[in-house]
Amino acid sequence: MKKVLVTGGAGFLGSHVVSHLRKRRGNNIVVPRQKQVDLRILNNCLKITRKIDLVIHLAGNVGGIGYNQANPGTLFYDNLMMGVNLIEACRFNSVKKIVIVGTICSYPKYTPVPFKESDLWNGYPEETNAPYGVAKKALLVMAQAYKQQYGLNSVYLLPVNLYGPGDHFDPKVSHVIPALIKKFVEAKKTGEKQVTVWGTGKATREFFYVDDAARAIVLAAEKLNILEPVNIGAGFEISVKALANLIKNLVGYKGKIVWDTSKPDGQPRRMLDTSKARKLFGFQAKTGFEEGLTKTISWYKKTQ
Repeated sequence: MKKVLVTGGAGFLGSHVVSHLRKRRGNNIVVPRQKQVDLRILNNCLKITRKIDLVIHLAGNVGGIGYNQANPGTLFYDNLMMGVNLIEACRFNSVKKIVIVGTICSYPKYTPVPFKESDLWNGYPEETNAPYGVAKKALLVMAQAYKQQYGLNSVYLLPVNLYGPGDHFDPKVSHVIPALIKKFVEAKKTGEKQVTVWGTGKATREFFYVDDAARAIVLAAEKLNILEPVNIGAGFEISVKALANLIKNLVGYKGKIVWDTSKPDGQPRRMLDTSKARKLFGFQAKTGFEEGLTKTISWYKKTQ
């Protein structure tokens, strides 16, 4: 039985990862809580990684476009320092393996679709995502340097936009799917005749059901021992306009959608080439998009 540390293990993605780990590995899992353990402080990371075999690093400061625009400095500092300290602590305490979960936001603004891992360094990220994306990408460089100098066994995953039960629905930090679900459910309840959505609706996104993402991370922890960026996702593309109409219909809202074109679209297109994950550790997403959305909407209605 390996002793596993999951940073961010009580969060949206982390709770699903921990659930998968417990099914496969028992209860020998450590989940540090943010209020008790500030990962931006090296000494805290040194303490929590003692006698740990495997670290899965999911902790992060993250939000939607509005949150990114309001907090670029905080996002860069927090995400960089958490990752840097954790990687150094793993080296110091001879942790056998660390799984670093990066972000789709690290890709260049204009990346050919589908995004291939070989394109990761071919340009600067979309401006609203750049501080977060660059901070996460720097951890790949550090992991590669630590593997070369110290032999630290690391893997680096790049998940696309996540959604599912347990997502963050607070408008201050929510991403597009929970934000739209919340808007349409509330508008239906209150009888609002229209719902305003940011941007033009022309941008495209790929969405990855959280339980599939958790399964991919656990599979990579068990089977992947090559330090190269590896995409994990569902492998499809949908416009924000089509997404909004789909959620509207699933919620049963009958009003009008109004597009606030004064707000940014973010990255023009997003969709991953996920063939590398299939080849290296046998991962393929299982959850259909409408199925995942229906489960997420149902969870939100029950728990709001």
